Amino acid sequence: MTYDWKDKVVLITGGGNGIGSHVVRIALEEGAKEINILDINEANAKSLQDELNAKHGVGKVKFIKCDVANHESLVAAFEAILSDKNNEYVVLNNAAILNDSLKTYRKQIDINVAAVITGSLKALDLMRKNKGGKGGAIINMSSIAALCPLPFTPIYNATKSAVMQFSVCLGADDYYSRTGVRVLTMCFGATDTSLIAIENMGSFDEVIETKLGEPLKLYPGQKIESAARAVIDAYKQGSSGSIWLANANKAAEDITHVHTEAYKLLTATVLK
Repeated sequence: MTYDWKDKVVLITGGGNGIGSHVVRIALEEGAKEINILDINEANAKSLQDELNAKHGVGKVKFIKCDVANHESLVAAFEAILSDKNNEYVVLNNAAILNDSLKTYRKQIDINVAAVITGSLKALDLMRKNKGGKGGAIINMSSIAALCPLPFTPIYNATKSAVMQFSVCLGADDYYSRTGVRVLTMCFGATDTSLIAIENMGSFDEVIETKLGEPLKLYPGQKIESAARAVIDAYKQGSSGSIWLANANKAAEDITHVHTEAYKLLTATVLK
């Protein structure tokens, strides 16, 4: 089965710049009815809102200032946007940071994990067919850090591994068969965004902090536009619980079977 973006109402966290902003642009071109950007960076998000509304029509893009690390603020925004049961929604939990420093790592966990879980559960509750909704889709952003051992950023790796495991489980048929809400996971390769700018990264270890740029040289980079297009295409093709790789400027790749086989091996060590 294939899906399309036409007439969908979209909610995206961290949509004011980077991959998120390009997803917004492409989704509008694909016929999205309305896009709601939740972001803490007012200047970038409002500029994007004004630019795209001038091009596509007033009200097509709406910016809501929101700190996703603030539970109450996040829940209130989701409830306000996803309240109309006549709409079919696409929710993208996209906001993230990469900083393992002692002063920032807890905020990283709040943004990368807690906000994704809170947003997913609230969206599922508001969108589910067995509570009067039309179903829809939730796309949670993970990383190749959930697939590859990257010892320089253990906390970031843990957050993205948590997102993948959570999303795969929430996307299982035990939920989807009743809710009609697909849950997909995107794993991004090294993408040319501010997330991996050295000045925005950090480590709890002063020696490792001087080496944070080294792992980036080992993995193929990709353009923001390529990563965003992979999100758009994964939504069109992905079954609930699927995992998609966006890497090296290649087309979106369904890697669910790789994850399934890997976990079969791990499960076998427990059930042998």
